[in-house]
Amino acid sequence: MPERPESTLFESAGAGPAVCRLLIGYDGTGFRGFAVQPEQRTVEGVLAKALGQVLHSEIGIRVAGRTDAGVHAWGQVISFDAPPGLEPGRLQASLNGMLGPEIVVRDAALVAPGFDARRAARWRRYRYTIVNRRVPDPFLARYAWWVPEPLELAALRLASDPFVGQKDFTSFCRRPTTGSGSLVRRVFESHWTDLGDGRLRYEVRATSFCWQMARSMVGTMVDVGIGKLRPGDIMGIFRQQQRAAAGEPAPPHGLCLWEVGYGE
Repeated sequence: MPERPESTLFESAGAGPAVCRLLIGYDGTGFRGFAVQPEQRTVEGVLAKALGQVLHSEIGIRVAGRTDAGVHAWGQVISFDAPPGLEPGRLQASLNGMLGPEIVVRDAALVAPGFDARRAARWRRYRYTIVNRRVPDPFLARYAWWVPEPLELAALRLASDPFVGQKDFTSFCRRPTTGSGSLVRRVFESHWTDLGDGRLRYEVRATSFCWQMARSMVGTMVDVGIGKLRPGDIMGIFRQQQRAAAGEPAPPHGLCLWEVGYGE
């Protein structure tokens, strides 16, 4: 007896169609961010067009995190309602053939009905890379911020500690032009790692991130690392709750959405 297509297994339970979940990575250099924008090349726009061509239907995408223009991703997650008979492996191969290496589907799977890449996510992890050398590195220029001034790693690490916990990140977020939602976020991890050879990595994990939050945090900590600010100034910046109190956002090309967590 032939096996039934995976996409019908969930439907038989009466819970609606299955959902397809894609784990994707992309080089954000050539995109104006993830979300669709009129007359702009975006990750979502390119993906939706490719999915429509492969699946012969218009696909509505749900995404774990909307990255800004120039920001990269290694662990982005999207989901969409799976049409009957969808074969994840074939879909993955087709999309990679059309979009790789700029956009790559690292994994494709059918999951239970109701899964939503954004709403089901428990946390997001970002990495920011800095090249702290006297001269830039042409092989890292697309994916790391070149900071020629010497950075004091001990100061960067002290400055990263106050970000952990549940706080109002008004000073570190660009408020959206519409709406007035809360800018309170819970940060689980915030730390710097010396990768050697003048490469520094900042890693932060939080429930979610508001607009330019991670980049503003990095930009402010770099001000600490070069001596413009002191590590103890970070808490004062939080208390002011004014975007102008923090440093300028770090450039987008050093930032990467590294991982999205689901489940416990």
